[in-house]
Amino acid sequence: MIYNFAYYFMIFMIFSIFGYLCEVVSVSIIDKRINLNRGYFIGPYLPIFGFGSLFILLFLNKYRNDYLVLFVLGMISCCILEYFTSYVLEKIFRLRWWDYSDKKFHINGRISLETGLLFGFGSIGIVWFTNNFLYDLLNKIPHTSLIILSLILLICFIIDFLFSTSIIIGLRNSRINFKEADDTEKVRNEMYREINKHIFLYKRFIDSFPRIRLDDEYFAKINKSLEKIRKKGNNE
Repeated sequence: MIYNFAYYFMIFMIFSIFGYLCEVVSVSIIDKRINLNRGYFIGPYLPIFGFGSLFILLFLNKYRNDYLVLFVLGMISCCILEYFTSYVLEKIFRLRWWDYSDKKFHINGRISLETGLLFGFGSIGIVWFTNNFLYDLLNKIPHTSLIILSLILLICFIIDFLFSTSIIIGLRNSRINFKEADDTEKVRNEMYREINKHIFLYKRFIDSFPRIRLDDEYFAKINKSLEKIRKKGNNE
C-alpha cells in the first residue's frame, strides 16, 4: 500500500515538474525573457499537470493503442479538470487565476479550444512516454529508496503548499479586513505596506499569474499596486 502510493506520487511529481518546465519554456518564448515564476507553488512544479497525468494513466491507459479515442477523451478530461480547478480556486480565494477570453472558442475564459487541443496531444505523449520509459525507470528503483524519496518530496510539497497558501490568504484576508472601511486612503497605505513587506513573494506570485485580478470594486487600489509590481518586474 505504501509502495503503491509512493510509486504514483513519484509519477505525479515527475509530470508536475515536466508541466512546470513546459510552462517556463512557452511563457519565456512569448515574453522574450526567462520567466521561472509559474504556478501557485513556489517550487518548480505544477500539480494540475500531475493530477491530469495520473487521471489519464489510471483511466485512459487502456486506450493507448487507439490514439484518436485517447486524444478526444484526454482533451475532454483535461478541459474539465482545468475548468473545475479555475472555478474552485476562484470561489475559494476570490481571485481569477487565468483567463482565455482573448482566445477564440473559449468557455467563460476558463478553457479554450487551443489549450484543449494541446491537452489531447499531451495525453498521447503522456501515455506513450510512461509505458515506454517511465514505468521501467521507476521499477528499477529499489522499493525502500523509492518510498524514502517520495516521502522527502511529499514533505517539501506540503510545506510549499502551506507557505504558498498563506501568501494568497494574506491577500484575501487583507481585502476582507478592509471591506467595511470607508477610508480609502487608509486602505491604500495599508495595502502598500503589506505588498512592500512581502515584495519578493508577491512579485513571484504576480509573475506566475500575470492576468490575476481581485474581484470587487473596493480594491481597485490593490489592483493598481499589483500593476506597479508587474511593471517593476518588466523593467528589471
